[in-house]
Amino acid sequence: MKATLVGQKAPNFVLEDDQGASFDSTSLNGTWRIVFFYSRHNSPTCKRGCLTFKEQHDLFASAGCSIVGIGPGSVEGLASFKAELGDLPFPLLADPEREVGKRFNVPLHVGQFPAKSSFLIGPDDTIHYVYDWLFRPRRHVAKILADISKVTGDA
Repeated sequence: MKATLVGQKAPNFVLEDDQGASFDSTSLNGTWRIVFFYSRHNSPTCKRGCLTFKEQHDLFASAGCSIVGIGPGSVEGLASFKAELGDLPFPLLADPEREVGKRFNVPLHVGQFPAKSSFLIGPDDTIHYVYDWLFRPRRHVAKILADISKVTGDA
């Protein structure tokens, strides 16, 4: 269960972005951040989730919280998905073998699609909250912002 990760150190990872550049999660150590996982490029719910994080990016930034999205599939598929979404103010990373998803205990739905999950990680590199968002991305992002406000006093 993902909830068992609350209070534990967040797994570090290195993944490629849509341009094939490496992103090292340790670059965010010492800061508040959201790491969110989405299940498929181009699914309506995953698009809405990414766009909702984009719409609320300024609120996350004002609370000192970075956002990183991780999806399955290839760098090429990720590039196409990100181009369709427009200019995102946060990185989307490819996790083709689900190695990082597995380290965060993100389960598979129907045996093939990774669950849509988010993790609020603190400056102490500890996971403070775990979220599942299924089909309600706007409510999901609002809940995260409320929790960030609780723990940082901002947002």
